[in-house]
Amino acid sequence: MRYLNIYIALIFSFLILSNTKGQNKTVPDKFCISVTEDQLFKRINLFRVENGKTSIENSVSLSYVAKLHVDDLQENHPDTSICNLSSWSDKGEWSACCYNSYVPNPDCMWDKPKEITSFKYRGYELALYFEDDFDVDTVMQLIQSSKEARDMILTNGNYKQKKWICGGFGINDHYVSIWFAQRPDKEGSPGICKGEKLQVDSLEIKQVSFYLIVASFQSVKDAREALKRLKQNGYKESGILRSDSNIRLYINKFEGLKEAMYFKQNLPYTYNDSWIYKQ
Repeated sequence: MRYLNIYIALIFSFLILSNTKGQNKTVPDKFCISVTEDQLFKRINLFRVENGKTSIENSVSLSYVAKLHVDDLQENHPDTSICNLSSWSDKGEWSACCYNSYVPNPDCMWDKPKEITSFKYRGYELALYFEDDFDVDTVMQLIQSSKEARDMILTNGNYKQKKWICGGFGINDHYVSIWFAQRPDKEGSPGICKGEKLQVDSLEIKQVSFYLIVASFQSVKDAREALKRLKQNGYKESGILRSDSNIRLYINKFEGLKEAMYFKQNLPYTYNDSWIYKQ
């Protein structure tokens, strides 16, 4: 009986620790958002209001999660193979998450705000990748050209049962993370980093191509097998793109971004996680 009581006590202690995980986690006092991140927040709100939706609050908790995620994506690249941009590595104070449409496990993404901060509710993320320099206008153009992104921000389509109350925004050299939640953040809104000035760089005019990437591989052999299946399915313009150590499979290649976006919107659901690579 003595050992049984000890065993029960251990289980009870474990349950208490599990249920309190993340409850004492707070956003660092020095955390702030960039001028560009604040500008994106304001543009998202303007886009919502223009489409008959209410404006949202900027959540310090969600913005902190967004900033951690874009840095994790850039430094650790969890978005490989079938894991898409909403994936997380095992390199931080959070649980790893391979988010993809083939093995659905949305909780690993939805629960990240609860896991990392004191925010007790689910969050929903829109993550974007840009190969080259971009600005807020570029982000908004991509969002407005994608039905999936528009539906999420405006709570239409698959999101019509949602009502966004607050959001969070993170940006670095190549990634953008936008979070939404249906409850207010009691921790309030983030401040803007002091001494930072908004930089608007003119884009260089150069010959580029836009590749619609459908998968990434670690071996050329696997990529060639997948390419063979793509061509058998009628995508004759598909091919393999290699840059640095990356081996990517593209379904088509375009001269303009709008053309690539239009093609992506008309792909079957199987290729819902495809993304545009500029080179």
